[in-house]
Amino acid sequence: MNTKRNPEIMFLSTYPPRACGIATFTQDLVGALSKTGKIKTGIVAVNDNDYDYPPEVQMTLKQYSPESYPETAEKINSSSSDLLMIEHEFGIYGGECGEYILKFAEALKKPYCVTLHTVLPKPLKKQETIIRQLAAGCQKLVTMSSSSVHLLENIYGVPKEKISVIPHGVPELPMEDRESLKKQENLEGRFVVSTFGLLSPGKGLEYGIEAIARIAKQHPEIVYLILGQTHPGIKKRNGEKYRESLEKLVQKYGISKHVLFVNKYLTKQEIIRYLCMSDVYMTPYLGKDQAVSGTLAYAAGYGCAIVSTPYPYAEEMLADGRGLLAEFKNADSLAKCIMEIMRDHGKQNMMENKMLSFGRNMMWSRVAEKYLSVFSQSI
Repeated sequence: MNTKRNPEIMFLSTYPPRACGIATFTQDLVGALSKTGKIKTGIVAVNDNDYDYPPEVQMTLKQYSPESYPETAEKINSSSSDLLMIEHEFGIYGGECGEYILKFAEALKKPYCVTLHTVLPKPLKKQETIIRQLAAGCQKLVTMSSSSVHLLENIYGVPKEKISVIPHGVPELPMEDRESLKKQENLEGRFVVSTFGLLSPGKGLEYGIEAIARIAKQHPEIVYLILGQTHPGIKKRNGEKYRESLEKLVQKYGISKHVLFVNKYLTKQEIIRYLCMSDVYMTPYLGKDQAVSGTLAYAAGYGCAIVSTPYPYAEEMLADGRGLLAEFKNADSLAKCIMEIMRDHGKQNMMENKMLSFGRNMMWSRVAEKYLSVFSQSI
C-alpha cells in the first residue's frame, strides 16, 4: 500500500443500529481497521427500514429495490474509494436468494473483494450461480473457515489462489472473574450453560432445553441462559412463536428454575460478561451447513469450554480437545457432553486453556492486519 494517501475501502453490508450479526461484524472490523491508521473506511448500508445511522455510513442501498443496486454501484464508481468489500449472506440482499447483488456487481467498475458469511455444501442452483459470479468478478474471496476452502474450489469452481482464510474477529475486552460475576447475578453455586444470539428455529434450542431437563434430575445446580431477542426477520413473519414454544417446553419439563431467558439485543460488553460467567457455552444448531458462527467465535475467543453439534465450523474450532461435539437433534448426546465437563474440572480447565490460546489469533487487532494484507494485494 505504498500510495501517497491512505487507500479508501468501502464496505457494503448491513450496519448498526440494524440488529444483525453481519452488521455487528462489519462495525467491529471497520473499527479495528481504523485503529491501524493505514486505511480510510466508509460504509454502504443495506437497508430494510429507516435507521439513524452513524456518520461513517456514506450511502444506503434499498434491500428490496432492484433499481437501487445499479444506482448505488454507480455512486460508488464516482466516489474516491479504491476498493469495495462486499459482506455476503444470501438473506441480506433482495431477490431470490439475494440475486439482486449480481445487478450491483455488474454495474460496479471499482475492484471488489467478497467476504462469505455462509458457504453451503449443497447450494441451490441459484445460490451456486450467485457465488460463482461474485467470485469470478472479485479480486479476493474471504472465508472464515479452512473447511470452506475445498467447497469453494470443488463446488463453486473458485481458484485456490483467489481464496483467503481469515478468522471471525472477537472484541478485545477485559475478562472478569467467573465466580464474582455469578455472585453479582445471584447464580452462586450454579453450573452455568449459555447460548447467545438472535433466536430462530435453526438454532436447535429446544434440544438444548431438553438436555438441561435431563441433567437437572441429577444436577440441580445446572442453569441454562438463553441470551438474545428473536431475529427481526423471524419476528416480522411469525411474531414470537419460536420463543413461546421454547418457554412452553420449559414449563412442560418443570425446569423454570433451570432455564432463564434474557430477551434483549445484547451489547458486546454484556455478551462478554455472560461468556466469562459461563462454565459451558452450547451451540445445539440443527444445520450441517453452518459455515461460520459469530457466537461460537466469541465463545472461543474468551476461552469457553464449548459443547456443539458438529457443523463444519464447530468441528474445526473444537478440534484437538478444545471442546466436545454432540450429535445433531440429540438431547441425550448434548446432556452427556455437558455432564462430562461438569464432572471433570480438570477437563474443563484443559479445554478452556486450549481454547483461550487458540482464540488469541481471533482478536480484532490481529484479524484487521490480515484484511489489510488482502486489501494491499487487491488494489
